[in-house]
Order: sequence, then C-alpha cells, then structure tokens
Amino acid sequence: MGGMSADMGTAAGPSIGRRLLAEFVGTGMLVAVVVGSGVAAQRLSPADVGLQLLENSIATTLGLAVLIVVLGPVSGAHLNPVVSLADWFLSRRGGARLGASHLGAYAASQVAGGVAGAVLANVMFEVPTATSTTARTGGGLLVAEVVATAGLVLVIFSLTRSGRGAWVAPAVGAYIGAAYWFTSSTSFANPAVTIGRMFTDTFAGIAPASVPGFVVAQLLGAVLGVVAATFFCPLPEQDEVSRQRRPEPEVVARAS
Repeated sequence: MGGMSADMGTAAGPSIGRRLLAEFVGTGMLVAVVVGSGVAAQRLSPADVGLQLLENSIATTLGLAVLIVVLGPVSGAHLNPVVSLADWFLSRRGGARLGASHLGAYAASQVAGGVAGAVLANVMFEVPTATSTTARTGGGLLVAEVVATAGLVLVIFSLTRSGRGAWVAPAVGAYIGAAYWFTSSTSFANPAVTIGRMFTDTFAGIAPASVPGFVVAQLLGAVLGVVAATFFCPLPEQDEVSRQRRPEPEVVARAS
C-alpha cells in the first residue's frame, strides 16, 4: 500500500529534508493506522474475524487516502519503496521527479517510519513491542502479494501518466480496501509496511521469517505493474515513437 500524488515535490519544491520527513511521518502514520485499527478490531469484535478485517480495511482505506492528500504536495506521498522505485524508473528519462541519489533515502525513511508507526500503535494500545509470531507462508500468499503490488503500481501510474493524478488518493485507497478482500494475503503491497508490521504481535503482524518472501513478491509485482502502466498508458512522446515505427497500412498492403 502507498500512493503518489500528482503534486510531488521537485527540485524546485520542498527541500529533500522536508520530503524525507514527510515520507517518514506518512509511512509511520499508515502503519499506525493498520496496526492500531487491527488491535481495536480484535478488542471490539473478538469473536468475528471477518468483522475484524472489515474494520481494519475501512480504517486503512480512509487513512491512506487522507495521507496521500495531505503529504502529496510535500513528497509525493509515496509511503512505499516500490512506488518510489517505480517513479524513479518511469520518469528517469525526462527529469525524474525522484532522482537516483534520493531513492535510497526515500526507502530508508519509509522503512524507519514503518517501524516507528508499529511501535507507536503498540504504545497507544498498551501492547508490548515484540516481533510477530504470525507466520504468513505459502505460495498463494506470495502470488497474492505479486498481484496486489502490481495492481497498486498500475493504478497509481496509469492515473499520473494520463493526467488524472487528482484521482490517485481515492483510487489508491479504494484499491487497497478492495485488495484486503480479494487477495489471500490481505494486500501488504509495501516493503516498508511489511517490515514495520514485524514489530507487533497483534492482528496485523507478520513473522520475520515471512518477510523476505513478501518483499521479493512485492518487488516482482512492482516490475509487472510498471510494465502494465507503460503498455496501457504510454506517454505522448512514447506513443508518437511507436506510431512512427509502425508501417502505414498502404505500405503494408503494397509490400504484400
């Protein structure tokens, strides 16, 4: 989970320090929402796991959309290393919004924020900060993470590349809310959030041994999402190059 606003800061916008702090705070708040609402759901609906997931998914959907709206003008509200990686890759030829020199700093801020957010949720609900014992293993869960992350990247960049960046916040929130239910993994789709959720042995936790597989699946999903976004929503200049390379129908007819 995570997003990217059309108003992402550039070299002429907010300083890199402000952008990194926004990514730290935003990712931390996102994990606090996920973990905190999970604990609240367990306490409010102790006998109904389905209702717990509904409560958790609604809070995450709303919280994520709000964070993207609020922090988008500062840092782009990536809140997710795979979103930052995809943004750098897709825009590297035309004055990248996120330079290669800042990519690692963004990811580090997001991971640190994710861990801090889990600890904050633990403190608010007075549960001990400890590594999770919830194993999330199996091929189906890994496939689900590939699908969830690919879909997330496709949603974000199909909108930003087609001039509909204003829709990113509600679309990403809605997609993640849906992915809670149509994926068997409940759609982590974010390495920083995945790592952060190691540090809470609650409803939203994930055991450390399960994290590497999830992160690899998310990276693979990001690659597939980038491929899909470039295929379905090529930039105007890329579309023009494609048309120039395509032979005219009359020429093809004559050649045959």
